[in-house]
Amino acid sequence: MSPDRYRILCADDHDDTCFLLSTLFDGWGYEVRSAGSVEETLTIAAMEHFDLFILDYHYRDGSGVDLCRQLRQIRPQTPVVFYSGEAYESDREQGLRAGAEAYVVKPEVKGLLTAVQEVLQRQKLGADSGV
Repeated sequence: MSPDRYRILCADDHDDTCFLLSTLFDGWGYEVRSAGSVEETLTIAAMEHFDLFILDYHYRDGSGVDLCRQLRQIRPQTPVVFYSGEAYESDREQGLRAGAEAYVVKPEVKGLLTAVQEVLQRQKLGADSGV
């Protein structure tokens, strides 16, 4: 898949994760913006358009599950992918119930790339078909 410069907001409170994902996705032709907290993510998401959000499960100022629900309120059409170190099935289920389209456990970078590509492709197909 060759993205048409999709914009991704990567929300993770670890700078090294944001740097890694920015570098990875930039190499694949995506534009990535980073946020380090729930508050910063909500502020940026309210002001700018993104094609996808990548969220962690925990932040210093709140929960990724709660953040996902809040993003669903302000940007209901923008897909969410969790990328988290929380590997329990219950964590994955909570993330998906909050509105995420996919849940990938760190450090599975290839799995994250695959999930992002699949979610964006489904989003594009839905938009093309008028769904």
